[in-house]
Amino acid sequence: MITPFNSVAGRMQMDGLPAEVAVGWSGGADSTALLLMLQQQGYRVQAWHVDHGWRESSIKETELLAEKARGWEIELQVARLPAPSGRNREAEARKGRYAQFEQWSEATGITTLCLGHHRDDQAETVCMRMLQGAGISGCRGMQQRRRHGRLDIFRPLLQVKAGELKAALRAADINWLEDPSNNDMTIWRNRIRQGLFPAMQRAGVSPSELFLRWQVQAERLGQQIDSEAQLLLGDISLRNQGVRSASVPWLIWSATAAPIRVRMLQKMMAFVLGEGVTPGRRHILMIEAWTQRGGHGGLDLSRCRLLRSRKDLHLRRTAADLSS
Repeated sequence: MITPFNSVAGRMQMDGLPAEVAVGWSGGADSTALLLMLQQQGYRVQAWHVDHGWRESSIKETELLAEKARGWEIELQVARLPAPSGRNREAEARKGRYAQFEQWSEATGITTLCLGHHRDDQAETVCMRMLQGAGISGCRGMQQRRRHGRLDIFRPLLQVKAGELKAALRAADINWLEDPSNNDMTIWRNRIRQGLFPAMQRAGVSPSELFLRWQVQAERLGQQIDSEAQLLLGDISLRNQGVRSASVPWLIWSATAAPIRVRMLQKMMAFVLGEGVTPGRRHILMIEAWTQRGGHGGLDLSRCRLLRSRKDLHLRRTAADLSS
């Protein structure tokens, strides 16, 4: 048993975790600590490692992780994906990673995936989303638990600082991999972590405390907006016309405050297109302007169409999406 983890493990949020889980394991300090703490706590753990193929050295790193997993008697699933080719390689890599997680879930029967995001990651996420112009929903940060397809995503370490995880690993004489991309200053998060946050610290401001206070307030306000939006929509009553379409009375839609209307739209879109699908900022602004003009005609969105018909507003999947 790795005793240096005991004090940190006591602050893990594990309510609702089943006996068998997977950990998204990059080999970094955070996911390594999570993997070993869950094993220490008696969970049956698999490690799921996705090599994104960004650099040749990742092949040797994967071999090293396989050796570590064998030594810890932890089953390891490994996949190497084609290197992302688009401009937004992070988004492309994330899509590929989650698709692979879904495949492993189906093959192994494990439906709970734990991720190693910690307290510092949460503060960075809130800061990044604020700088990108996110609303209340985005500033709520990462949720401890959420659904993604067939997977139940858990983040047990959101109350634990990164430094505590590394200290526990050092005390247990366990090393970890450092991702070279952490020094890539073209990535938003790295500029925040290595530039903005240290500058705030030098100015006497704790960035983690500041942005986590924002996160708590956003969570509270977000819950109020959720409740009001759901009350207006009813029991997925979205006046259910089947999984391909959802509708709401136009008078309710047009008279509702904009933040609640946006949340209604998010719920409708998730209902029609599936959990995890959400409108982008461009679409939200376009829909708001269309609503203010009286909602004449309709709007084509990604994979769906919003239109007003008589007394109702409808959100429907497009013919192209239905045929895909």
